[in-house]
Amino acid sequence: MRDHDPGPADPERRLSTQEAAELLGVKPATVYAYVSRGRLSSRRAPGGRGSTLDAREVEALARRGRREGGGSAGTGGDLSVRTRLTFIDQDRYYFRGVDATELAARHSYEEVAEWLWTGRMRPGVVFTAPESSVEAARRAVEALPEHSGPIDRLRVAAVAAAVTDPLRYDLSEDAVLGTARILIPTLVAALPPKRPTRRAPKGHSSADKGPLAGRLWARLSGRPPEPAQLRLLDTALGLLADHDLAASTLAVRVAASARAHAYAAVSAGLGVIEGTLHGAASGGAHRLLVDVLDMGSAAPVIAEELRAGRRVPGLGHRLYSGEDPRARALFALLEEIPEAAPVLAAARDIVATTARHAPLHANVDLALAVLTASSGMEPSAGETIFAVARTAGWIAHALEEYGERPLRMRPSGHYVGPRPPRPLPE
Repeated sequence: MRDHDPGPADPERRLSTQEAAELLGVKPATVYAYVSRGRLSSRRAPGGRGSTLDAREVEALARRGRREGGGSAGTGGDLSVRTRLTFIDQDRYYFRGVDATELAARHSYEEVAEWLWTGRMRPGVVFTAPESSVEAARRAVEALPEHSGPIDRLRVAAVAAAVTDPLRYDLSEDAVLGTARILIPTLVAALPPKRPTRRAPKGHSSADKGPLAGRLWARLSGRPPEPAQLRLLDTALGLLADHDLAASTLAVRVAASARAHAYAAVSAGLGVIEGTLHGAASGGAHRLLVDVLDMGSAAPVIAEELRAGRRVPGLGHRLYSGEDPRARALFALLEEIPEAAPVLAAARDIVATTARHAPLHANVDLALAVLTASSGMEPSAGETIFAVARTAGWIAHALEEYGERPLRMRPSGHYVGPRPPRPLPE
């Protein structure tokens, strides 16, 4: 294998398969495997004899291989996916090139979702679902045990909604968009309202009308919302709609690569988001805030977390060196809500106290926790908000993946077990 470190590649330069193999330190057959798995793209050479590869792509793959351990690029440890959806740079993030915090501040969650899906704005759009989808999802959720968590309910609702849609295997853009506009309100409607509502003649209640944020609020809090609180929840949904290739989004793209329908792709995302290090993180921050309010100070609460060897929830983010821009946007809105003032002060106390030991900034989980704790919601409410919001981004990524080569999301395994052949076990 060559120890070769190329300089900057000519943007127009194409490489033959043999040249790419030498640059990567692999056999030509391995280069063909990279192309089949989507790690490299190829183009027929002029005259139709053989294929050529983009020199920049080959160079990038070679560099990733060296980062993974100095060997060949074949270990598959660094998966890069081209996307037009979300760009994160210097403590800011953008949806299709537009500042995401400004977009969520000026537009409803439904409008942000449409922008992610199509790159077009649909002012005033409101998502609604047919009675058949809502009733099937509701019946399935009502059959669950009482202790079921919010993600349990959402996953069951997604499966039930899929069963009512005989055209769910149509993966054309228009069909998937139609599914998305039905699935999101169905997920919300399937959650039991916190306040008793009188059933309408055809099964819909007053909690199923109007903008999605208002319908979701009725599922999370028994308190009637003020306009500023609804605006806060709506903005939170928009801010959380997507965040590049988070773990749940990668799962969605893998499912879509296998041509799973949109309901199944969303179910894959919901399965991952239930992890304590992903969508459920705001619940820990919520409980931390409650403890700080009970104690009157963050110091003893943070001390107990550190003594137990636990990471303080709601602080730090691997993609932002400063404050999470989503948290910054939500904190600004929380300052306008008088009821949130004590909880907001507790959050700032947590950040200031922890900063004595580590320079960590607030992330969106802490801001979500202030929202839920100050609105009479349960600790799991942040997880629900996160999942409903991120469904828009999952659909956007599924749409992108349906336009790619099927089954390309196939990294190589790096086998480290005993060398074969071995005798059969007794």
